[in-house]
Amino acid sequence: MEDEFHELTDRVRAELRSPQDLVAYERLLGLARKNTPAGREELARMLVAVERPLWAREIAAFILGCAGDKRAFEPLVLLLNYRDPVRCATAAHALGRLGDPRTARAAAALATNPLRTAYALHPVRLLAELRAPQSVPALIATLERLLTPHNPYWRVALACVEGLGALGDRRAVPSLTAAVAHPRLAAAAAASLARLGVHEDVPAAADPETPDGPDGGAHGPAARGAGRGPGPERGAGPGGGQGLSG
Repeated sequence: MEDEFHELTDRVRAELRSPQDLVAYERLLGLARKNTPAGREELARMLVAVERPLWAREIAAFILGCAGDKRAFEPLVLLLNYRDPVRCATAAHALGRLGDPRTARAAAALATNPLRTAYALHPVRLLAELRAPQSVPALIATLERLLTPHNPYWRVALACVEGLGALGDRRAVPSLTAAVAHPRLAAAAAASLARLGVHEDVPAAADPETPDGPDGGAHGPAARGAGRGPGPERGAGPGGGQGLSG
């Protein structure tokens, strides 16, 4: 948690707008350092208090989530579905450590919702990390929906391909085989199939290098949440970019 927490607090510090914000921020850091039952109670009250800034609720939810406190579940799921990818990444990290059985169901619902595909990258990665019963069916469903020409959400599709390879479930073979036909997914799909004992040749037209784009692919800084992408109304977003055939 240490590195992720420092990234979160450094980012939040840049969002502070007043001396009162700084005082509240330092108070949160003090509660995190103490890590006492009384401190966690105060953090939990922040999650439901009115007129608290988003950054304060985000820090409180992150601390509680990483500590396994189930009261952080709902705020973290809301952040996982947030329009800002950097907050989605923070929430996914905490949810992966929360140990709440509801997490996989929530991540699957977000990943498979066609209206939220622009923000599905971190739910998809979280499903692969959780290795829950919902993970493989949700990743297959999401990938198959994205295997259309010129689909702008190829980074989400790539995360599905990589996640399915990591999960090692042969139910994914048909979907991964279909993904080999898409240039931006071909190399990763063939690698995932190989992990499942299936060898598929990559089409000559497929570029085996990391897919291009401003974030260098599904694991680049923009996909991890280094900034806010253009909205889905322009065919892009945190999981967007050029189409699969581009």
